[in-house]
Amino acid sequence: MDWVEITVKTTSQAVEAVADLFYRVGAGGVVIEDPDDIYAYQKEVDDWDYIDPSLFDYLEDAVLVKGYFQDDQHLYDRVKYIKEGIDNLPSYGLDKGAGSVTMTRIKEEDWANSWKQYYKPTRVGNNIVIKPSWERYHPDDDEIIIEIDPGAAFGTGTHETTIMSMELIEKYVSPGKTAVDVGCGTGILAITAAKLGCREVVGIDKDDLAVKVARKNVSINGVQDRVTIKHGDLLDGISSSWDMIIANIVADVIIDMMPQVKPLTNPGGILIVSGIIKDRQQEAVKAVQQAGFNISDIYIKGEWVALAGIYQDRDE
Repeated sequence: MDWVEITVKTTSQAVEAVADLFYRVGAGGVVIEDPDDIYAYQKEVDDWDYIDPSLFDYLEDAVLVKGYFQDDQHLYDRVKYIKEGIDNLPSYGLDKGAGSVTMTRIKEEDWANSWKQYYKPTRVGNNIVIKPSWERYHPDDDEIIIEIDPGAAFGTGTHETTIMSMELIEKYVSPGKTAVDVGCGTGILAITAAKLGCREVVGIDKDDLAVKVARKNVSINGVQDRVTIKHGDLLDGISSSWDMIIANIVADVIIDMMPQVKPLTNPGGILIVSGIIKDRQQEAVKAVQQAGFNISDIYIKGEWVALAGIYQDRDE
């Protein structure tokens, strides 16, 4: 069976929402081409080896989000759903940009390699390297390898929100601690926390497919003894208290769930939230502070913001 590449021309602000639309209708893979990201990497000498130089020949001014689908009887229903979702983005405060949708058919024999050129081993933070399964990589002694393939859930380590979350986890995690990853997607942040020393991590997602993908990735990365993936909505069903709570979602959800976060965080515990567009930074900061967290770090990449806070139990 042949495949179809559906390309949406949009903005950095809307990337996650468009990618989620693709995943919801069964994309076999998603590629994000953000020229700002590529040029930023070009300036980093240490990262140059991780980029295929031929990509610079095809960059456009807009962000392109590409999804890959089987060319079957459901294709046009999927396209209709994607178009409607893109038209609704402004109602969520997201700039859809051009919002155009185009299709290109790809022969079965070309499919396997048509999108793999975009995924190379990528260094994040000081010692984390994310690699797809088909790429060989020989780590240094102090490097931590996380193997994630692009597929049916968001979070392959290439988007600013994921990168900032991983950088903050690396900065704040310490061996023997516990963590919860809210809206875990592929499980990449839960896996990161475990590989950096957490003894117990719970990842939660309300999407059945994301839960399935995350469990598979946990097994592939050999952390199934420390990471449990559960189906659930945000922090529902989570009890006791935790040393670290991680949420790479969107500002509205982060703000709404802060009252739940407070009683589930140990004194001195760490909150890491990402997926916040710049325009919502102050609202998110205020909500985090009102829940009893002192803001300790604010990271900004592109249009996105990530926060870290330390919980101070003022009821003591």
